Amino acid sequence: MDRRTDILKRKIQRGGLNVMWTVVHIAPNRPEAELVKNMLEGEGLLVMLRPIGVPHMGDSANVEVMVPETEAEEACAILDASDRLL
Repeated sequence: MDRRTDILKRKIQRGGLNVMWTVVHIAPNRPEAELVKNMLEGEGLLVMLRPIGVPHMGDSANVEVMVPETEAEEACAILDASDRLL
């Protein structure tokens, strides 16, 4: 993660920036969501994961992978490109 991304992430976590988050992927489980998150963060994007569904399912629950609205188009392009490589 580069310095700019790290600074923005800390500001968002402290509530210093109002960010509209956009879902770019819904993973079937936590491990897949973490893989997608790591890929997008490796490209310099901010990423947040949010479990959906029943809480007692733990790592087996679906997880939304979200990025700031301003980075959604780039995130989708990265995910589309990675799908073509698999």
